[in-house]
Amino acid sequence: MRLRWTGLRAPTVPADVAAAVDTSGGEKLLAWATDGLGTTLVAGRHRLHVVGAGKGEGAAPVLRSARPWHLVDAGLWSEDGVLRITWVDDEPPLRVALTEPGMFPETLRERVQASVVLAETIEVGRKGTAKVVVRRDLATNALLSQAVLGRGVRISDPGVADDVQAGIDRVREQVGLD
Repeated sequence: MRLRWTGLRAPTVPADVAAAVDTSGGEKLLAWATDGLGTTLVAGRHRLHVVGAGKGEGAAPVLRSARPWHLVDAGLWSEDGVLRITWVDDEPPLRVALTEPGMFPETLRERVQASVVLAETIEVGRKGTAKVVVRRDLATNALLSQAVLGRGVRISDPGVADDVQAGIDRVREQVGLD
């Protein structure tokens, strides 16, 4: 099958939003979405950027946060159009009701998947699960390991810390880190 180029491209990030994002170090802006109320999510090659409205009428947008893709656990859409992004650390989920999602959902998924080198779900403790993962920092190409505990599982639960460490050791060995 041969694909024909149509000349259509994804719309570029609005100039005022792009100006709020640091694009040094090879960061390229790939997709964006807005909630229509002043918050814009920008998917970069290396990071997820959250840009908010500036203070006062006519003020330039400001960068609220820029987090690397290897810290994004998942992006979930609700039936009412709210995107909920969860993190692998203790940061609270980001919730944005997107009015113009564009190519952002597909790009979010692709960037998160690009950071995953190897993932394994393991049983921990008596009745829980955890996800042990080797991820790539897309800005530096450094490999790092992570563990995300399942619902209701605490690292202090009996046997959990040992099970998680064994899982991390196993995935690190599989990718040649140990």
